[in-house]
Amino acid sequence: MDELLLRRWQPEDAMARYQAITASYEHIHPWVEWLAEPTTLEKQRASLGKCAESWPSAERSFDYGIFDDDGTVLGAISVNDCLGPAGLEIGYWGNVTHAGRGVVTRSAAVLTRIALALPGIDRVEIRCDEANLRSAAVARRLGYRLDRIEPRKKRAPAESGRGMYWVKHRQS
Repeated sequence: MDELLLRRWQPEDAMARYQAITASYEHIHPWVEWLAEPTTLEKQRASLGKCAESWPSAERSFDYGIFDDDGTVLGAISVNDCLGPAGLEIGYWGNVTHAGRGVVTRSAAVLTRIALALPGIDRVEIRCDEANLRSAAVARRLGYRLDRIEPRKKRAPAESGRGMYWVKHRQS
């Protein structure tokens, strides 16, 4: 199985990230609000520069690139401290040219294990729209339990307006 490297985004990753997002635009644009229109290399340079200067971000988001052993961007994953004192949220997107290889699932599995081993963290959530079957499949494969489905604001073109909240708790 291919090796993966999860590491902080660096400014020098701008071109590779731009190429991955551009190749994957039609695949991820329908599901994410931050990609309402195709990106530019300049936007990626600015984003990664800001990320490097303020890591973690003010919202306590830890953003990582997912790379193969050749340095190809396979996707991105983040851990967000937005659920209160005892929980973390994981978010992700995958490079469509590497879909079907388990890249996102393997990356989310690693970050789930790390997050649940942190002191004071007893749960990790993956949140996605009910219509986003691929994202929900990642949570399901990793043993997350569907906690609830509830209405939420549509933020991206393909969303149904119904959010799925998948939860995994620390094993006692």
